[in-house]
Amino acid sequence: MNVFEFLQNLMSEVPLLVQPVIVALAAAIPFVEGELASVLGVWAGLNPVVAALAAIAGNFLSVLVVVVFGARIRATVVDRRAHRRQAVAVGAESAGRVSTGAVDAGTEADAGAVPDSKGVARFKRFLVRFGVPGASILGPLALPTQFTSAVLVSAGVSKRWVLLWQAVAIVAWTTVTTLIATGVLSLVTG
Repeated sequence: MNVFEFLQNLMSEVPLLVQPVIVALAAAIPFVEGELASVLGVWAGLNPVVAALAAIAGNFLSVLVVVVFGARIRATVVDRRAHRRQAVAVGAESAGRVSTGAVDAGTEADAGAVPDSKGVARFKRFLVRFGVPGASILGPLALPTQFTSAVLVSAGVSKRWVLLWQAVAIVAWTTVTTLIATGVLSLVTG
């Protein structure tokens, strides 16, 4: 039994309406995402359009969750830092000296600095070179879309802009991989 038959037999064990849900749930997993989930759906015998749509939906919903919660976390951190800087400035003024905040901010940032992974560093280069649209489209070459979304939101990019370009990237990459999977399946099963 080859891998295609195994996947088809596995999917045939669940009701037809549950099969796209399985693909969508798989697409919500980082590193699986829409690209691999749609391929698995097609190879398991799902209609390629259904597999692609389910994979896109699952991947986008996971990105939506990351963006919404990531934006809330960023807002909390930014507010906390602003309050801390304001308290330091008030304390410095009452002590008779004026603080520019440059030293305080630098030591605060350096104290918790963690070097970026290779994927994050590569994604940040994409972001600097191509902006949000290019980084979103090229991002899956470096990191999962959930991670690229988190990096974009943490950099201060608006939620709508992140969601728009991540949606474009998810649709594009999932469509390409679904077409490739469909072509490979037709060649193999002849």
